[in-house]
Amino acid sequence: MGYTAIVDYGVGNLKSVTNAMDYLGLSTRITSDTRELELADAIILPGVGAFPDAADKLRQTGLDRVLTAQAEKKPILGICLGMQLLLDRGEEVRECAGLGLVPGRVRRIETGLKLPHIGWNSLSFPNTSPLLDGVEEGSYVYFVHSFCAVADDPATVIAHTDYGVPVTAAVQRGNVYGCQFHPEKSGEVGLQILRNFGGLNT
Repeated sequence: MGYTAIVDYGVGNLKSVTNAMDYLGLSTRITSDTRELELADAIILPGVGAFPDAADKLRQTGLDRVLTAQAEKKPILGICLGMQLLLDRGEEVRECAGLGLVPGRVRRIETGLKLPHIGWNSLSFPNTSPLLDGVEEGSYVYFVHSFCAVADDPATVIAHTDYGVPVTAAVQRGNVYGCQFHPEKSGEVGLQILRNFGGLNT
């Protein structure tokens, strides 16, 4: 039986993601082992905290190279900070290189509203994606963030939300997917998104 690898690099909320996948009957392994990542059917990159700390840990462990290589072969889903790390660069604390799997940068949300953006907010879909199959436009999901992705190519943005300004909520480029929100904390809508991701490699 195949499995989805959940990357353990010291900055992720691994348990809640694992619990959601278990609930859906999807097999997972929490790992930082290169071989297990290579053998996995799919990979989830979670993340909480600051961009440069997480990016440094990926580089120090060599996981950046593994993820970049595996992105050509299988579905990868970045969640919250994990999604931001998919982009070229981040501007949180200090400018720092990301994985470069989705062209663009991560910048502070330029809104007049209070940051961080915490709570439930609705989605709009500028582009279609199998990640969002069965999810109705206007569905609410759960966010916790002060920085957001600014994609170079609008075609890679598959969901927006509004927080005084349009905010990128989800991205896709080839096998690479990202959710700024937490699908594992977003009720049935989030479960549907994880279910969709689990079906991408079948």
